[in-house]
Amino acid sequence: MRLGLLVPLCLALLPGCALFRPAPRPAKAPPDEAARYRFPVVLPTDGQHVLPGAIAAAVAFAMEDFLPLGAQPRRGATPTEVCASQRQSYDVTAVPAADAVVFVSFSARPDACRDMEGPPLSDVPIVYAVDTARWVILSVQK
Repeated sequence: MRLGLLVPLCLALLPGCALFRPAPRPAKAPPDEAARYRFPVVLPTDGQHVLPGAIAAAVAFAMEDFLPLGAQPRRGATPTEVCASQRQSYDVTAVPAADAVVFVSFSARPDACRDMEGPPLSDVPIVYAVDTARWVILSVQK
């Protein structure tokens, strides 16, 4: 009798498993292309930005909430909405604060998504307060 209840229960819960997919991973070049790529012997210093680990992690943490990796714009989105859904359309500012908090600000790049169909991107930045001790988003200012 228990087996008779277990099978229907499992079948009822199985569709819910589809909701628990692993997070998308960044795309990687095919092996033949990767094999042809050559790194410089020494990384150039021009344009170099050194980010402390906590700052880099806070930016990645906030970005994943702001524009999750693999997220797609809605069907029928305007060109501006498609542009706004791309991470490279935003400049990022990170400011360390007291108590292991990092403020991470996302603002539309001045040259991004201009002269496109649809409403322009807001000039008001979105600011995250990230607690890097507990790895939680304390607040989002929009």
